[in-house]
Order: sequence, then C-alpha cells, then structure tokens
Amino acid sequence: MQKDKFGPETIYEIYDPKIGLEAYLVIDNTAMGVGKGGIRMTPDVSKEEVFRLARTMTWKNALFDLPFGGAKAGIRWNGGDEAKKREAVESFARAIEPILVTRYIAGPDVATGEEQMKWIAQTVNNFKATTGKPKDFCEAGQCGLPHELGSTGYGVVQSTLEALKFQGIDPKDVTVAIEGFGNVGTFAFKHLSEAGAKIVAVSDIKGTAFNEKGLKMDDLIKAQKEKGSVKFAQGATEMTHDEIFGLEVDILIPAATTDVINDSNKDGVKAKIIVEGANIPMTESIEKELVAKGILIIPDFVANGGGVISSYCEHVGKKPEEMFEIVKEKITTATRAVLERAKKDNRTLREVAYDIAREKVEVAMEKRATTFNI
Repeated sequence: MQKDKFGPETIYEIYDPKIGLEAYLVIDNTAMGVGKGGIRMTPDVSKEEVFRLARTMTWKNALFDLPFGGAKAGIRWNGGDEAKKREAVESFARAIEPILVTRYIAGPDVATGEEQMKWIAQTVNNFKATTGKPKDFCEAGQCGLPHELGSTGYGVVQSTLEALKFQGIDPKDVTVAIEGFGNVGTFAFKHLSEAGAKIVAVSDIKGTAFNEKGLKMDDLIKAQKEKGSVKFAQGATEMTHDEIFGLEVDILIPAATTDVINDSNKDGVKAKIIVEGANIPMTESIEKELVAKGILIIPDFVANGGGVISSYCEHVGKKPEEMFEIVKEKITTATRAVLERAKKDNRTLREVAYDIAREKVEVAMEKRATTFNI
C-alpha cells in the first residue's frame, strides 16, 4: 500500500475475539465529503484490496461530482447461515459506530445487500449510517434505495451505449459476453437486451453458458436457480468460467470481483471493447497491455458509478424513478467527457478519467485548512 498526497487518511483493522471477526475499513480521502464506499464480505479480502477499492471510490465520487469522499470496507467471511452473518455485520457496525455518518457511510458490495445495510442502520440506530437499504425501510419520509433495484447494472449499460454511440455503432449490431450474473450482471443483461444487443455468453463462478444466437434471461435464471449455474441454461453450450474471456465478442463486461482478467488469461482476450462493470477487474498494467492491442476499455470508476450515484440519491431522499434519471445523466455525461478528451489528447480513458477526478479532488483539498475537521 503506497501513501501519497491523497491518502489513505485512516485505516482501521478490526478484530472481535469473541466471534473471530476480522475486518478492514479504509477512508482514503474526504476532501469532497464524507467517505463513501461499500462493504464486501469475502474469505480472502485484504487490507491492500480494500485500499485499492477505497482509492477507486475517491476518483469515482469526484468524477460524478458527488459530495462524497472515497472509502471501502471488507469483512473476512467464510460463509455461514444468516444468524452468523448478522452477528458479524452487527459486530462490525458497533466497531465503526463512532465514525459512521461523520467520516464514513456504508453501502452494499460483494455478498452484502439491502438486508445487511438495514442491520447496520438498526444496530447503530442511525438511518443515515448506510445507503442501499430496503425500499420499505423508511424514516421521516425517506426510504431506502436498494442496489437490488439495479442501479449499477443500469449505469454500466448507459456507459456502454454512450461508448457505442461515440463510435457510431448500433447496439443491435454487437455481441456481448457478461462475466458474472449477480446484481450487476443480471441488470446489465436486462438493459442491454432491451437496447437490442445480443448477449451470447454469461458466466457465474461455476461456469459459462454460450449461444452464438443469443441467450435468454429467463433460461439463465432458471438454470441458476434449479441447477446451480447458468452454464446449464437451455440451448447453451457449457464452458468453464475462464473461457468467457477468450470469446470473440464485440463487448466484454466483467461484472463480478477483482482481478478476473490476469496474467493467466489476458493474452486470450479478443473483445473489441471492455466495459468494467466490476471494481478493479484487472490491474492497471494489464489494462495498459490490452489497450496497446487496440481494445477500448471503459474504466470501472466511469462505468459502474450507478451504485454510488444511487447511494447519493438515497442520502438526499430521491425516489427510484428520479434516481434512474440521475444515474443516466451522470453516467452518460461522464463517459462522453472521458471519451472526447481521450480522443483529443490521444490518451487512454483511464488516464483521462483520473485527471478529471484528480483535478476536482485537488481543488477540494486546497480549500480546506486541515484534513481532519473537528
């Protein structure tokens, strides 16, 4: 983990010896506002991973002009029933209660969702402590806007469509592969299908379903529910999970976890466009290698900002229909700005997006007298 002028400002390592809870919270930079970022629960989450994600949130929030800084949290979670999960989440909530709302606002991420956000808000007795809560969980006229409504996947599709529009490509003329069929992947599938794109491959952790004529969402959901994986979808050819990265498609959307495109499979990537629905689906060095091969890559903190934009909307009391309009406007505006500046300056989209975000954070940092306001 490398410290620089942006942060990280604060790193928390949490251990509850009573239940064996291990967790991390990294508040990277709060110049733009209170630290905002989700909580993931995975067996191998590390402090380094949480820092990388927190830094991504710093840039993401700045890029979309949200009044949030960058933060992220991770709980080591090897699985268990709902009671055990709730015990872990509530322990984590109690540990960070002193800084909730003032320094950090929690949100959903991998293996956390609306129920976990509700648990945290109830544990600390503060409705504003989290976003992404259930839509029927309300206080003083404000209600939750769960990510289960599909804001992140919807935003990924808006970014994809803007990139196609910029290149003069009709969505009806493209083939798509989506790695991951969770909250982001399912809604990316739904909205891309509605735009006319042909989704020929979808994967989950157990395998890949492929059909060159196009897959149907109902078949994928049924296969996952009844047989445990999308790879068993009716009419689909069964493949391994990693085979999805080597398919000859126009668009590849990694929409699951970090570092799925790596040294073991990067040379086989054949997609013309990669839209990073997941956070950090590859390292920046690998991203540069693929860009050098002529692949257009829309960075994660440009493409998948729908979730945190939804979080902002919930924080200020917007309704679902208002939220989707704001997600569309902010994602398309940011994507277009990055594409235009990258073309003008002959640079990668990530380099340009970083510059736009950095400039905003630097201005905010210059305006405050001290880092830790009391």
